[in-house]
Amino acid sequence: MSKLPLFKSLLCFSLLALTLPVSAEPESDSNPQQLKSISVGQITPLYRSKMIYLSGQPTREDFPLLQKDGVKTVVNLRTIKELNWDEAGYVRMLELDYVAIPFLTPETLTPAVFDQCRGVLNDQARHPLILHSASANRVGAIWLVHRVLDDDLDFDAALKEAKQVGLKTPGYIDQAKAYIAEQKK
Repeated sequence: MSKLPLFKSLLCFSLLALTLPVSAEPESDSNPQQLKSISVGQITPLYRSKMIYLSGQPTREDFPLLQKDGVKTVVNLRTIKELNWDEAGYVRMLELDYVAIPFLTPETLTPAVFDQCRGVLNDQARHPLILHSASANRVGAIWLVHRVLDDDLDFDAALKEAKQVGLKTPGYIDQAKAYIAEQKK
């Protein structure tokens, strides 16, 4: 029995395999915006979901690194009194878009704040963007609402992500739940 026909079959199969398209990443339709922990400068915590970065407070040195990474817009959820430097001026000097949507306590996390944040997060022209607060606690509250209402993720899965990002304050969760319920009416 000759081994030549088997060799020709294997060779043909190998050549055929080389012509088929190859996907660089495995496809996953269960969560197309999978949250990934990443590292840029000294920012902690820092996650990315597609073109949205979610973080605690970046340092002055981190913003040029974010810019080099492609970030075009900085969205700050901290109040002016919390910052001991001119973040807005510095970010604008780097020619990045700067959006301040400050809130501090659960009572200041109003429907208008959620509306404004959702508007920025859903504006593809502003992407890639970074959404930050001091520790990402506030970021998690905004992320929870965005994932449920704009990405159609169920509440429990979105809450798990939000807590992974940094959400800790029960009052923020309550405000997010109330806003989601009102929007779904």
